[in-house]
Amino acid sequence: MYKEKKMKSKWESDTLDVSKFKIIGYEETDVNRNDRPTISYWQDTWRRLRENPVAMVSLCVLIILTIMVIIGPSLRGYDYINMNVVEKNKSCSEKYWFGTDRLGRDLFSRVWAGARVSMIIALVATIWKLFIGTFYGALMAHFGGWVDDAMMRIIEVIDSLPSLLLTILIMMVLGKNLFSLLVALSITAWCNTARQARGMIKQLKEAEYVSAAEALGSGSLRIIVKHYIPNMLGILLLDASTSIPSFIFMEAGLSFLGIGLIPPQISLGVLISQGQQAMDFYPTQLIFPCVVLCVIVMAFNLLGDGLRDALDPRLRN
Repeated sequence: MYKEKKMKSKWESDTLDVSKFKIIGYEETDVNRNDRPTISYWQDTWRRLRENPVAMVSLCVLIILTIMVIIGPSLRGYDYINMNVVEKNKSCSEKYWFGTDRLGRDLFSRVWAGARVSMIIALVATIWKLFIGTFYGALMAHFGGWVDDAMMRIIEVIDSLPSLLLTILIMMVLGKNLFSLLVALSITAWCNTARQARGMIKQLKEAEYVSAAEALGSGSLRIIVKHYIPNMLGILLLDASTSIPSFIFMEAGLSFLGIGLIPPQISLGVLISQGQQAMDFYPTQLIFPCVVLCVIVMAFNLLGDGLRDALDPRLRN
C-alpha cells in the first residue's frame, strides 16, 4: 500500500504541466487552410503556355508582325500605291530597304500593306467560319433527332463539292474582289467547325446546369449562348489559331494563280505573283513577300501547337 502511494506521488510529480508550454508555428485556424493558390482554367492555360518557349517566341513574333502591318506601310513615308517610274526596279539601299518594284513603288511599304490585307482577310474568314460553324453545330446537337440528321446531310453534301472548283465558280460569279474572296474561303471551311461543335455540345448537353436551365424555362438560343459556347472557347481558340494561317496561305495561293485579288488590289499573294514575273532579274521582289508570308504562317502554326498542348486536359497536373 505504501509502495503504491509512493509510485503514484512520483508519477504525479513527473507529469508535465501543459499550461506552462505553448505550441508555436501552428494556429487552430490553419487546420483547414489550403496554401496552394486557386487558379482558373484560363490562368492555368496561360501558365502552361508560358512554359513553352517556342510558343512564347511565336507569340512575340506575331505581336511584332501585327505592329508592323499597322505602322509598316507608312513607316518610310513612301506612297505604295501610285507609281514612280523614275525609281523603278531599285535594289535594296538605305533609301529603299526592300528596293522598288517595276513601277517604282517602295517594296517595304507594299509588303507590309499586303500583309495587312492578307491578315485581315484571314481574320474575317476565320470569324465567319467560327460563327457559322459553332451555331450550326450547336443547333444540330441541341435539337437532335431528325433535325440533326437533316443538317448533317447538308454538311456532307457541301463537303463532297470540290473546294477549289467551288472557289473558282464563286469568284467568276461575284467577281474578283475582297467580298467574293471571303465568301469563297469560308463557304466550306465551317463544316469541320460544325462537326467539332456538335460533338462537344452533345457531351455538354447532359450536364446538370443545362438541365437546370431548361427546367427554368431558358430558350434554346440562351442555352447556346450562355452555356454551350463559353465551355467551347478553348476548342474555338485552337481552331482559330490553325484557321488563320490556312486562310492566309489559301489567299496567297489563289491570288498567285490569278483567281483571288488582282492589281491594283494588294496582298501577299498579289506581290508574290508580281515578283515571280521579275524573279530572273530582280529576285528580291519575290523573296521579301515570300519570307514575310512564311514567317506569319510559321508563327501561327507554332503558336497553335503551343495552345493545343496548353489546352489539352490530359496534360494537366
